[in-house]
Amino acid sequence: MNTFLDHQKWRYATKKFDASKKITTEDLNTLKEAIRLSSSSYGLQLYKVFIIDNPEIRAQLQPAAWGQSQITEASHLFVFANQTTIDQDDINGYLKNAEQTRNLPEGTLNAYGDFMKSKLIPLAEDSKKVWTAKQTYLALANLINAAAELKIDTTPMEGFDPVQFNAILGLDKLNLNAAVVAAVGYRHKDDDTQHYTKVRKSNNELFITL
Repeated sequence: MNTFLDHQKWRYATKKFDASKKITTEDLNTLKEAIRLSSSSYGLQLYKVFIIDNPEIRAQLQPAAWGQSQITEASHLFVFANQTTIDQDDINGYLKNAEQTRNLPEGTLNAYGDFMKSKLIPLAEDSKKVWTAKQTYLALANLINAAAELKIDTTPMEGFDPVQFNAILGLDKLNLNAAVVAAVGYRHKDDDTQHYTKVRKSNNELFITL
């Protein structure tokens, strides 16, 4: 745990990346697996993660992200896109996967599926979008923490126009919405932010024990 905390103290929201440094395939696969293993409400994972390496696409996205340099200078850009709908097929697909993965007889999880459907399907469409968007942040946290363990830098970003991102990436056609973005790579030696002391609330301010 001490090592984990040391890595958390090391990481920061990188302002300037070294564009000459690329994440290795092995490390990229580790980051993808960390995202895949992330917690998700009901285990549904109602989102897609776009890993954008193509410099032309990233150049298109940069103006829609207030011109921030991390979009084009980082090794990779991760776009977490939540589903804008939830239907029975989503839940049925999860149940089938769970039963096959755990070698359970077909139909074993039907009662659990009915429970999920009773909670999620009746939600208003806007509530569904909000709920699925929240799930992407759980996956984002896993990416940030796994990257820190590998001494890979990240910048979680909400400073972008989702409508423009959706149009550029064709997310609307897939019933997806760009919820949050992470630039991932290696800090530039000239990024002064890496030397700033981390500012956080004290334990007394942050925690309440009842």
